[in-house]
Amino acid sequence: MPYADLREFLDKLEASGKLHRISEPVDKDWEIAAVSRIVFEAIPEPRRPALIFERVKGFDIPVVLGANGASRAIYCLALECDLAEVQKKWSEAELHPIPPVLVTEGPVQENILRGEKADLTRLPLPIWTVGQDPAPYITAGCVVTKDPDSGTRNVGTYRVQLKGPRKLGLFINYLQGGREHVEKNNRSGRPTPVAIVMGTEPVIGLVSVSRVQSDMDELAVAGKLRGEAVKVVRCQTVHLEVPATSEIVIEGIIRANELENEGPFGEYTGYMGPEAMSYIVDVTCMTHRNRPLLHAFLSQMPPSESSCIRGIGREATLRKHLVEDLRLPVQDVHLLEYSGVAAYLVISIKKTHPVQPRTVMCAAWAYAPQFGKFTVIVDDDIDIRDPGAVNWALSFRVQPETDTIIMPGMAAVSLDPSQAAADVRQEEATRRVSSKIGIDATRKHKFPALAVPPKEHLERVRRDWKKYGFKEDIQ
Repeated sequence: MPYADLREFLDKLEASGKLHRISEPVDKDWEIAAVSRIVFEAIPEPRRPALIFERVKGFDIPVVLGANGASRAIYCLALECDLAEVQKKWSEAELHPIPPVLVTEGPVQENILRGEKADLTRLPLPIWTVGQDPAPYITAGCVVTKDPDSGTRNVGTYRVQLKGPRKLGLFINYLQGGREHVEKNNRSGRPTPVAIVMGTEPVIGLVSVSRVQSDMDELAVAGKLRGEAVKVVRCQTVHLEVPATSEIVIEGIIRANELENEGPFGEYTGYMGPEAMSYIVDVTCMTHRNRPLLHAFLSQMPPSESSCIRGIGREATLRKHLVEDLRLPVQDVHLLEYSGVAAYLVISIKKTHPVQPRTVMCAAWAYAPQFGKFTVIVDDDIDIRDPGAVNWALSFRVQPETDTIIMPGMAAVSLDPSQAAADVRQEEATRRVSSKIGIDATRKHKFPALAVPPKEHLERVRRDWKKYGFKEDIQ
């Protein structure tokens, strides 16, 4: 059975030893960010827990963090599958989505605050980069919009700055579906209805940060991932539907053809993202459950929650496209975490023809134009999640003159600080175009035998490891 809501999933995490409760009072304006950063840096990823800050000074709403992607184990628990099954489960969800079902009421509307009562300063929104971020930010909001022509719903996670009790700044990158909806309305001079959902049943958050086809409803993909349709309720003041068991929903209107300074914000690249002329949201209503939880993501410098959850979902959808849609001999796909799960892409293939590495590069760039500033293609004997193995292939299976290509005029990695100095104001469009380098790190001819002991000898030693006096287990 799918999880009914975020609360049920937190109970599952706690029963599995993957949830840490912090009962000490904490300051939202510095302490939540600092504690979370130490947890992500000091605790190895397989053991890293989700966090609940139960007592936030000055507020009666707890803050939940890491509940989608503190670790791959938590991500897999949300999908109720093993890591090896994640890509297959994502592929099936895109091929056979289950549309959401409309219900007349849901817990998210147990409290309805309209007009002046919809005071966002009641929420314990943290400041994430103290001394740099100009204001608190919503980081785990699932932003819901609809295409004004087709009615197709988009659910995406974008940065949202608190600008006042009933005012938000909303930054949507130019390659995201929500931006297309807003710009269509702008061209007709119409405002755009929007709903910002926080604290959903876990798979909705996972889909919100992943890339799916632009004509596909993310809530339908989430329905298949969870094995049952997502229940939605109608918003109170805008013509949109939102998951019925969410914790908090902010309803509002994006002003037509009006932008305002937003940012800077500590971004997934590990650097401060620049100020941007961003959309303005006028809040019309806030609904929430009784005793709600505020759900947040830790972003900023990798490792982070955003890099973990984006990486698994992005890899799954890209691999599905290359393997199932294009029938290319791709074995695995990996976006390195310290590249923000964007700039450095490694793909392993079972090569049967010398042109296949470049074919795979071009196919990956066409499907996800903003990924793979550095794209490396390796043979299927290379473990692409082992940096040492990838670097070994780069060192001894590549001739730079013949095995690398540079492609100018390609889509840039979003917010890449190498494109322009941080103190130089530029039009956003000038930061959209970059170049990519593709490296064919596959073998082009017969290579010498590997210089390692026989496989059977290594396996025998692994079986008998403890007899050699070592106390630590090995993989």
